[in-house]
Amino acid sequence: MQKTVYLSVLIFLCSALSINAQSTATIVGKVLAKQKPLELTTVALKGTRFGTLSDSAGVFKLTGIPAGRYQLVVSQVGFDTYQRTVNLAAGQTFTQNIDLHEAANTLGEVVVTGTMKEVSKLESPVPVEIYTPKFFQKNPTPNIYDALQTINGVRPQLNCNVCNTGDIHINGLEGPYTMVLLDGMPIVSSLSTVYGLSGIPNSLVERVEVVKGPASTLYGSEAVAGLINIITKNPLKAPTVTADVFGTSWQEYNADLGVKFRAGSANSLVGLNYYNYQKPIDKNNDGFTDVTLQHRISLFNKWQFQRKENRQASIAGRYFYEDRWGGQTNWTPQFRGTDSLYAESIYTKRLELIGSYQLPTTENITLQSSFNSHHQNSYYGTTAFIATQRIFFAQLLWTKDFNSHFSLLVGTPFRYTFYDDSTPATQSNDAVPVNQPDRTVLPGIFAQPEFTFNDQHKLLIGLRYDYNSRHGNILTPRFSYKWAPNKDNVVRLNAGTGYRVVNLFTEDHAALTGARQVVVKDELKPERSWNVNLNYTRQIVFGSGFLGIDASLFYTYFTNRIIADYDTDPNKIFFDNLKGHSTSKGFSVNLDANFSFPLKANVGFTVMDVYKVETGADGRDVRTRQLLTERVTGTWTISYDFGRGFSADYTGNLYGPMRLPRLSSDDPRAPYSPTWSIQNIQLTKKFDNGFEIYGGVKNLLNFTPPANSIARANDPFDKRVIFDRTGQVVATPDNPYRLTFDPNYVFAPNQGIRGFLGVRYTVR
Repeated sequence: MQKTVYLSVLIFLCSALSINAQSTATIVGKVLAKQKPLELTTVALKGTRFGTLSDSAGVFKLTGIPAGRYQLVVSQVGFDTYQRTVNLAAGQTFTQNIDLHEAANTLGEVVVTGTMKEVSKLESPVPVEIYTPKFFQKNPTPNIYDALQTINGVRPQLNCNVCNTGDIHINGLEGPYTMVLLDGMPIVSSLSTVYGLSGIPNSLVERVEVVKGPASTLYGSEAVAGLINIITKNPLKAPTVTADVFGTSWQEYNADLGVKFRAGSANSLVGLNYYNYQKPIDKNNDGFTDVTLQHRISLFNKWQFQRKENRQASIAGRYFYEDRWGGQTNWTPQFRGTDSLYAESIYTKRLELIGSYQLPTTENITLQSSFNSHHQNSYYGTTAFIATQRIFFAQLLWTKDFNSHFSLLVGTPFRYTFYDDSTPATQSNDAVPVNQPDRTVLPGIFAQPEFTFNDQHKLLIGLRYDYNSRHGNILTPRFSYKWAPNKDNVVRLNAGTGYRVVNLFTEDHAALTGARQVVVKDELKPERSWNVNLNYTRQIVFGSGFLGIDASLFYTYFTNRIIADYDTDPNKIFFDNLKGHSTSKGFSVNLDANFSFPLKANVGFTVMDVYKVETGADGRDVRTRQLLTERVTGTWTISYDFGRGFSADYTGNLYGPMRLPRLSSDDPRAPYSPTWSIQNIQLTKKFDNGFEIYGGVKNLLNFTPPANSIARANDPFDKRVIFDRTGQVVATPDNPYRLTFDPNYVFAPNQGIRGFLGVRYTVR
């Protein structure tokens, strides 16, 4: 009797499985590229939960699909996206082998930054630029901060001749207006904008997405000039082992290592970056190091978990430590904080955690969160700056495609910031000041509906509301429209507002490096901006190749802009909201050419005008050009493949004159920089076993700034400077130009021509 029951249950289960198999459909196939299997390719049915990755043989399989009509989408970074409509009948096994073609340009790549959801670059209503590690390898650098110099309209700007810290300018706007994201999370901000960028190693980067223009509707404060989203490698798709080690003739050494492994249902990627430069060099003979000495280590670990129905779950962490100093070449750590020898010594410790989890619901709801802790122990001569910043961020994202014409994205972000330092910025105004760390709570909500009218017209609108515990209610709208008369021509119009909340350390690093006193005239208000951007892309196929054109017109108008006044008092910096307005406007063009012969070229240029307008004492408007902003910038990358694994890359940039921060009209240093260029060349040999050897020359023209860039380098503590009763410098035979020590007259690196040699190794 018992055997009969077991047999009946078995027959019932088999019948149920058979009935289920007959009522659903299956898709199987293989993904190829140039007749070779392409692994880890995403294969999915658009708008459903059905998706998978191809295996090492390129094979994929989707099962349990209800009968119906679907859009099959196959995508892989660097290849044109394949799409096909399939009609599936119950019990059908649909077989489809797919041959992906390498993208002649990047329009087929998937981007997430412009709209916070995956969409092909061609379909995105927001213009997004994509840069892969292969692009950055054409000019090898030890970190992402340096690598960005090859992107048109994006410029890493050094802010100090001594400690060599900097920020990132987009379309002429200064670093505090640029938001830097790590996997979409606001990891890099405030304190870390100045010091954290140099610690992001290239080894963990899958691609970099750049959006120029305000993105505050999606990302909140700081995304006024634009944002840079550094997307880390997916452990599922990353190579098993990567190594990249190189050194320069200046005795700089950099090592990037990456290893992936599998543990149960999870895949993990471990990355290590180590950078060391310990040789003081003073080629301009001013007594100061031309480049800061640095000892830096960064450890990264990311886990990707496999879940039912291909739901997302990942967690990543990074620890960063750096010891850097620049100053008089005979300085040693025993002089730290004393007035015997001048140096700027910075110890940085940083921890970052990032997580993403898609909730197990029928709706597409994802929880994203991040935490970072940044501690800095620094001395600028005798001025101590000890600071700690902790940021917790979390948001729920809900995305839904209601039909082929309407989709909606809704987010509920929350951000908590703790900031404390050793300056009066975090002290009370009592007779006996009490330490008062700054705590800012920033909850918000945003909605972004997207309307697809047809293949030619798409509209995206957005609205975000934030409540800042210091500044109150902040509202930021957004508008994006895409018109594509055909697949080769796309016009995008974007407009919106942005805002930025104040952080004095980020506002002007010169407050410390010049040992100046910070004076805030009034309570600073959040900056507001209005922006419009018109973008046009065109693909031209001609007999011997392909040409991609990406051109933009941009205009940004600021109110409440925070301006640093250097001129009133050489020992002070006055901060106040601009009594007037500020404007950034211009146009940029990128040309991407691929030829039938083995030549590729990417050339870009930007022309811009950035200025402020204030009402003078006579009631007339006074227009002043922004400091350290070039009128014209150009970038280029030209690559040629000689065959048999040999290739050459010629990269460079060109910058027009910038207005420079002088101490007064008596300052003998030039008020404007020259037109200057940094150019590099590299030769690479690739072997079939995964090895690459590369080498070349950086700064071929051996361009360096003037030798007198640091004012009074022979008296860094102003011991021989005489001041009058009002704090003004008195001219003396030793100081005829009435100068004080000032390392902030900086527009280009002091590092001249140098050779480099490196080796890469990759195990797929």
